[in-house]
Amino acid sequence: MGEIVTDCGLLIIGDAVTDVVALHGSPVMSGTDTAADIVLRPGGSGANTAAWAARLGADVRLLARLGYDSCDWHTTELAKTGVRTHVTVDPEHPTAVVIAMVDKSGERSMLTNRGAGSLISESDWDPALLDGVGRLHLSGYIFFAAPGLRLARRAMADAAAAGVAISIDPASTGPLRDFGVERFLSESAPANLIIPNLDEALLLSGSSTPERAAVLLSERYGTAVVKLGAEGALAAVDGGIVATAAGLPAEVVDSTGAGDAFAAGFLAAILQGAGEGTALEAGCRAGAECVAQVGGRPRYGLELNRLYPIHTD
Repeated sequence: MGEIVTDCGLLIIGDAVTDVVALHGSPVMSGTDTAADIVLRPGGSGANTAAWAARLGADVRLLARLGYDSCDWHTTELAKTGVRTHVTVDPEHPTAVVIAMVDKSGERSMLTNRGAGSLISESDWDPALLDGVGRLHLSGYIFFAAPGLRLARRAMADAAAAGVAISIDPASTGPLRDFGVERFLSESAPANLIIPNLDEALLLSGSSTPERAAVLLSERYGTAVVKLGAEGALAAVDGGIVATAAGLPAEVVDSTGAGDAFAAGFLAAILQGAGEGTALEAGCRAGAECVAQVGGRPRYGLELNRLYPIHTD
């Protein structure tokens, strides 16, 4: 009889963000009004991944830091998707806010205030969070502030000592450059899986092709999964490409959270025992579902789509 795996939970450390999403059909004009459809959505890379993974059947816990202004809303929204939240409420700082301006192609530009999320720290950590967990997943954003970096170091050390697998989503090329590529590679070395998008993979590997980037990153981490957007994804293990998946046709409404949804699909499948090829396909399905709607979270009912709509002329 094969070994029964009981530790299959997913613990995510990352950000929960209030997303203000503005969809505009014409270019944003300086000094005047631009017509847009504007909606308020719960977001954040870590929280988005948690919500999609829970939607896909994973046992998910999220460690995050919320602000005094919207903590109840965020925890309620996460609970509706099945995420078990472990949050600290900051009494002095608001929850992080991102204003995402989305053009008619679905591409987005973002203005970001990390708020309380930038203050998540080792004091928020409890090793008991790893009980029953098969994988620790960290959003790269927590590496970019000193308190979060100390938390990441502690959590990864405890996970490694407990035999828990570790994965990293590198976050975004701008903060990665500011933080330092070699520094990020060094600090994230305990991870055995990295899930960058194409731009992040090229930056971190110094390569010019996704295949070569995946190979080089897999030599460093063990497994590298490179997200290619509409083109799909590919996976490399220990220096060799082991699987590819084609992107799925989708009407792109808003690309917010697509990479988070992909990571959730991939991780949920891996935790359920799937191989890299099947997991890539699961990630692509989740990403395609995400881009076809506004906001970075899965739909759990019609009320989500009707939440806080603001229409402007």
